[in-house]
Amino acid sequence: MTSASKYDILIQGGGPVGLACAAWCLQKYPEAKLILVDRNPLDDADLASADSRGIALSHGSKLLLDTIKAWPMECADIHRVHVSQAGRFGRALMTREELGQDALGHIIRYRDIHLALRKALRAIQSEVNQSESHFSWLHIDQDAEHLEIEAKCIVHAEGGLFKKQDWVESGRDYDQSALVGLVEVENATSHQAWERFTSEGPLAVLPSHYGSNILNLVWCGSPESSQQRLNLSDADFLLALQKEFGSRIGRFLKIQDRRLYALGLNYRKEITQGNEVWIGNAAQTLHPVAGQGLNLGLRDAYLLAETLAEVFSNPEEEQAPHHLEHALTRYAKSRKADRTTTIGLTDFMARVFTSNLLPIVIGRGLALTALQWLPPVKTALARQMMFGRR
Repeated sequence: MTSASKYDILIQGGGPVGLACAAWCLQKYPEAKLILVDRNPLDDADLASADSRGIALSHGSKLLLDTIKAWPMECADIHRVHVSQAGRFGRALMTREELGQDALGHIIRYRDIHLALRKALRAIQSEVNQSESHFSWLHIDQDAEHLEIEAKCIVHAEGGLFKKQDWVESGRDYDQSALVGLVEVENATSHQAWERFTSEGPLAVLPSHYGSNILNLVWCGSPESSQQRLNLSDADFLLALQKEFGSRIGRFLKIQDRRLYALGLNYRKEITQGNEVWIGNAAQTLHPVAGQGLNLGLRDAYLLAETLAEVFSNPEEEQAPHHLEHALTRYAKSRKADRTTTIGLTDFMARVFTSNLLPIVIGRGLALTALQWLPPVKTALARQMMFGRR
């Protein structure tokens, strides 16, 4: 497939981050000559039965997505988060009341946020005066090659999952897999999230919109252990889960839709080069321990859209030599603190909470205890998770 056109902005990738970036670009500068290249099916019906895993979105992400009316109708709010170590001392409880927020976060199916952003982008496109609109949404086959599109700025938003990406720059393989699924429990508390750190990694039980007793499960462990758990019968899996998690929410009654994902950290040291910029999973792929991957990507997209709208809505500045490159350099500098903090915090948690060395185990317990009894520290951590660093 070959095409040649002149655009201001080319966005490669029609996942949530690419869609959000396109929507914010059009909202902020409706006259933008923008093309979005999407490898996903043209028909939304093909995505309605796609990836159903629960994705954590912060309250800050909700506020951003509300600006383009892209918040899914079906989601589960988190009002309390309980953090503990399996078989060790140390616990912390965070509540929305402490933070003065409606919710600490939200759990949404990946396909629902994907579809909500598609709908939002179409709505913004229809609102743009057609005589001024230069937006194209190009759907291509997965095996399409030799696509040539001329654009002043190229945005890479085609992220992908760890170990399935065509780029590796910096980071580490955690030698872990995440087993995800939906689990039915006997006595769950509505809007409660549980993060339990085991000898192999974090074990999270999170709300879902299916009801208070149907919860999202994320169980991290070694690839070998995770594969063995995937192969267990439902009854044996539930027994193993009960033993590892304990009885805080009663008995685990049912498990469904078990799948495995490899876990690792992959990030670019430089997110801009000339007229190109990388956002979302194309810029950084994180461990899910703190649920920060998509949240960081949405902040990337929002701030990049602001930068590009400023560049292309000012004809005089746009014509200045290297103005776009300078603007992208400023954008990269503005994202440095948030990226560095979020990547570092996630990497630290992923590694420290899987160590079984006694000094680290004791340190973890002391840290959780301190977190519980030092409200300013807990508030600062919670706000970083919710809004990022500015």
